[in-house]
Amino acid sequence: MAKPFFRPQKFLRRTQFLLFFLTAAYLMAGSLLLLQRSRFVLQQGFRGASGNQALPVVDSLVGAGSADTRPVQNTHLTPKLLVNMDTFHGPTPDQKYGPRWLMSRNSELRQLRRRWFLRFVNEQEPMQSVGMKRLKHTSESKGTYIGCFGDDSRQRTLKGAVFYDLRKMTISHCQEACSERAYTYAGLEYGAECYCGNKLPTTLAKQEECNNECKGEKGTICGGINRLSVYRVEEQPWAGPKRRQNIIYRGCFRAPENLTNTLPVSLIHANLTVEMCSEFCSKKEFPLAAIRGPQCRCGFPTIHFPLRNSSDSLFCNRLQNGSSTAEEPKRGDFLFVYQTPVQDTRCTDRMFLPTKSKAFVALSSFPGAGNTWARHLIEHATGFYTGSYYFDGTLYNKGFKGEKDHWRSRRTICVKTHESGQKEIEMFDSAILLIRNPYKSLVAEFNRKCAGHLGYATDRNWKSKEWPDFVNSYASWWASHVLDWLKYGKRLLVIHYEDLKQALLPNLKEMVRFLNITVTEDRLLCVENNRDGNFKRSGARQKGFDPFTEEMKNMINKYIMMVDKALRERNFIGLPKEYLPR
Repeated sequence: MAKPFFRPQKFLRRTQFLLFFLTAAYLMAGSLLLLQRSRFVLQQGFRGASGNQALPVVDSLVGAGSADTRPVQNTHLTPKLLVNMDTFHGPTPDQKYGPRWLMSRNSELRQLRRRWFLRFVNEQEPMQSVGMKRLKHTSESKGTYIGCFGDDSRQRTLKGAVFYDLRKMTISHCQEACSERAYTYAGLEYGAECYCGNKLPTTLAKQEECNNECKGEKGTICGGINRLSVYRVEEQPWAGPKRRQNIIYRGCFRAPENLTNTLPVSLIHANLTVEMCSEFCSKKEFPLAAIRGPQCRCGFPTIHFPLRNSSDSLFCNRLQNGSSTAEEPKRGDFLFVYQTPVQDTRCTDRMFLPTKSKAFVALSSFPGAGNTWARHLIEHATGFYTGSYYFDGTLYNKGFKGEKDHWRSRRTICVKTHESGQKEIEMFDSAILLIRNPYKSLVAEFNRKCAGHLGYATDRNWKSKEWPDFVNSYASWWASHVLDWLKYGKRLLVIHYEDLKQALLPNLKEMVRFLNITVTEDRLLCVENNRDGNFKRSGARQKGFDPFTEEMKNMINKYIMMVDKALRERNFIGLPKEYLPR
């Protein structure tokens, strides 16, 4: 009885294998077709079926950037851009294929296809940029291209000043930044990093090794991997006035005992001016210019010349006009000291921790309490990057490279966080708790929300309903944030923003000791010389500006008293007196 069913059973088994094989072949063919069509779409964009429409869209599609699991600002393709391609590459009688294949009635399949297309474009971009673009070393800037040079991150030749912009770096932007600071050469690396200096690198590299496209200017070269595209900077007509604005009078100081060792480079000129002395010291890459009669001396702040205790201006007879001739002070043992546009580079080198940190340290604060500024100080003092619980593309673009590192990697010296609550706090072994006057914190955070890290909210913002709603919700958060960290924090160092601002070095030393890092006094003096960083808001609100109503003040004052009491109960110093009354 079994024999009549044997042959049908055998046939059905073979049919199953055959169907499986045909299904696999069908799926592979579909994938190949998908690849072919996507390449066709890219080629159509570059060739430009419509010269006025296709090219700009593809330029935006093939923008450079790096994917991250926590992006806030992504320079890659977005689903919105992919949908908008239909309006630029709509079907025409002569166009057989188009991006309509991306659109599907099934929303889930449409999203999957978009994500695949996004990854495909980013992977294909380097090959296309080599084959379809002719990169050049020229732009709208007037600087002279010198050549491609090798660069050693441990001993840089162009180390006068360093700038990062991973979204908008251009050749002209780098040259202008170096020109304002009186540097002769500007070098670009990795497509987004700018270095300034007055000495050319010594190692000449092959021209084709400088092959990274500038992030902010398509078709131009901004160095390569450990390769610098170097330009000689030509002084711009507006660079002179800007350069004079960047000369900062530091005060009248008593000359150190060993003047030659402390300020080693000198110039003597009968008609010496402040600009002349500053330019001379800038060319020698010194951040300080000291004038003593017809003598100009250049150097760095050191233990022997810390620039902490300035003398009365009567001893120096300070110059009233920056361009006037320098006169001999009444007493020969005092100096006019100026800060040149040159950046003090003794504390600008930073890196990730060579081994994973044993202690997981938080840098905790309420938003608007100066966390970014504290990170700048810690990074330059310790030489190690700080991490972040979040990802802020703006901060990453400005050189906070720890932003993109996973916050639990333990490769950073500490991790920025605004979180509160038992679970979020107990993840950390210890924390630096940064506290700022709630009135100033609320204003700073509202400015950031409305106008970014460096902008100010408009009068319209302050008069809108958004401001009182913001105060009502954020003021209680300011108090609960401190109270939660005092309650659940395992090991705390409390730093008041106002104390850090008034006495930078003592508080910074305490923070560095808490992080178990040993640093030199000269490095700390370098940090003090570069204390502001890149995130100080230019200008200020008019004096007397007070957006708080009496009802708001009564509420905030109660929170201040509550936090002050909690600090004292935990044997910490209470809040500064300036917090109250209002």
